Amino acid sequence: MNILFLSDNFPPEVNAPASRTFEHCREWVKAGHEVTVITCAPNFPKGELYPGYRNRLWQWEAMDGMRVLRVWSYMTANAGFAKRLPDFWSYMVTSFLAGLVIRRPDVIVGTSPQFFTICSAWMVSVFRWRPYVFELRDLYPESLVTVGVLKEGRLLSLIEGLELFLYRRAAAVVPVTQSFRENLIRRGIDGAKIQVVTNGIDLTRFRPLPTSSALRETLGIPQDAFVAGYIGTHGMAHALETVLEAAQRMRSASSARSSAPGAVVQASDGKPFHFILLGDGAHKPELQAKAAEMGLTNVHFLDTVPKAEVPRYWSLLDVSIIHLKKEKAFQKVIPSKLFESMGMGIPVLHGVAGESAEIVEREGVGLVFEPENAQALCDGLLRLAEDQALYQQLHEHCLAAAPRYDRTALALKMLGVLERVAR
Repeated sequence: MNILFLSDNFPPEVNAPASRTFEHCREWVKAGHEVTVITCAPNFPKGELYPGYRNRLWQWEAMDGMRVLRVWSYMTANAGFAKRLPDFWSYMVTSFLAGLVIRRPDVIVGTSPQFFTICSAWMVSVFRWRPYVFELRDLYPESLVTVGVLKEGRLLSLIEGLELFLYRRAAAVVPVTQSFRENLIRRGIDGAKIQVVTNGIDLTRFRPLPTSSALRETLGIPQDAFVAGYIGTHGMAHALETVLEAAQRMRSASSARSSAPGAVVQASDGKPFHFILLGDGAHKPELQAKAAEMGLTNVHFLDTVPKAEVPRYWSLLDVSIIHLKKEKAFQKVIPSKLFESMGMGIPVLHGVAGESAEIVEREGVGLVFEPENAQALCDGLLRLAEDQALYQQLHEHCLAAAPRYDRTALALKMLGVLERVAR
């Protein structure tokens, strides 16, 4: 089978869509299929071209058995939806044109979150007389309304109409959560063509690693510190001010523990708490300015690192913080970093309500706390720092649960969908 996959994010970019697309396509190649990926020159999230690449109209690359066609796009930083629209539109046009002239595929896959990529996949399917599959990673435009980018009105109605049109025209829809599937069924999409394939973990990369003492020293983190970290996009949806507020309360190793609002807290053994925030995003400059204003010397902001280096930075963490705004729309989301935490054996402090919280509790891989509640985050940190038996139990549960979300098995599950559609 000849599979054409459209995604505007792809390695060496390291965000969740790039990783999922690469890991799925790699497994499909191993299963004996031909895979062509149409993407753009790597530039996410800063809108800056990665070393060794050029933003040309058309350039081929081979990667792990895949044929990768990089097309021209307008590059801009991930600094808000409106500013990125020219980027989305340019990729939609150039990927569509490329899809018309490459060898005819048996099936076409388009991946969100932004659905201009899906528009391109649908148009290619129409002109090439081949079915297309909608991989649904986020509910647009609902998520844009949640973070305040779009408001109720005619524009929102038009975009929602386009969204439903693309669902209906797809031969199959592959959402990453059960909540997404239920949402589509309630809105009239045929449930028979919706197959959930969750995010998962590449167990060959994300596995327990010894903490790098040299890296801790380079970052100025005391060797005895209890390190909590957030690894991922720093956007409006993530409300990382909550992490900064928790860091402010826990930065002193000399004050007594207290649960009073605004109090500074510590572990019973006096162990200092440090926080790592690794990644980029539209909200990062504001977070850095706020941390400086608060005088947070126990918070370390790190830029995105190459894909191969990510597990090394994960290994610095004692606890992984996962957090989104306290909004109903985000109860349908399952952050991919949850599975990476499992693979690394790192217990989770999970500030996201809904389906993902159910996974955390069902698998016993961490503690759930109320989103945007800094004191609840502090309480969770203290509990995991002080209760070694609980910490060890969560660590073991992480390692036991990770194989249930193995990316290889999930890729083959999605391959089954593509094979049925192609037939």
